[in-house]
Amino acid sequence: MFDGVAERYDLTNDVLSLGQTRLWRRAVARAVGAQRGDRVLDLAAGTGSSALPFAAAGAQVVAADFSLGMLQVGRRQHPELGLVAGDALRLPFPDATFDAVTISFGLRNVSDVDAALAEMARVTRPGGRLVVCEFSHPTWAPFRTVYSRYLMGALPGVARRVSSNPDAYVYLAESIQAWPDQPALATRIGAAGWADVAWTDLTYGIVALHRARRR
Repeated sequence: MFDGVAERYDLTNDVLSLGQTRLWRRAVARAVGAQRGDRVLDLAAGTGSSALPFAAAGAQVVAADFSLGMLQVGRRQHPELGLVAGDALRLPFPDATFDAVTISFGLRNVSDVDAALAEMARVTRPGGRLVVCEFSHPTWAPFRTVYSRYLMGALPGVARRVSSNPDAYVYLAESIQAWPDQPALATRIGAAGWADVAWTDLTYGIVALHRARRR
């Protein structure tokens, strides 16, 4: 499915989010706090755009994705990045390899969320950090109603105009609605080997930024 949206993936995301994607990425970069010499794993990196701020900070970045189509586009657009194929449930890295692991809008797409969170903990050094940026549940009820109508009504129509695979965005809308809310995801992160779990709502809770520390 993601191979089919790779060519126009970044453009489509900018349009569908009404330009919020860039704000969310900046929030992720601040939360990760990558510094020169840090080893950062960016999971579900897609074409690699999400990994650029970490590389710019001087970190050693590995941008991993399950979709070979995404990686092909990413290698063409960002040849300076270390893009690798990787399954979040079986990461091809030794224990305690990274200072930080982050995943943006990808945790929702793995087949076993809890196993993926545990696998991220395995490859993170003790004291290392996790940042999960994912669609969530708006916290203000009136806005939640408007957002739900956009998600299930307008989003598929917009996707048909700008995406190379609009059917994928019907799945996107459905998966967002089925995703756990902020406290429920925090509980699952804590159960997978992470401590000091906290979150920040972005854009009224459309997106939540969860942060944690490796025990």
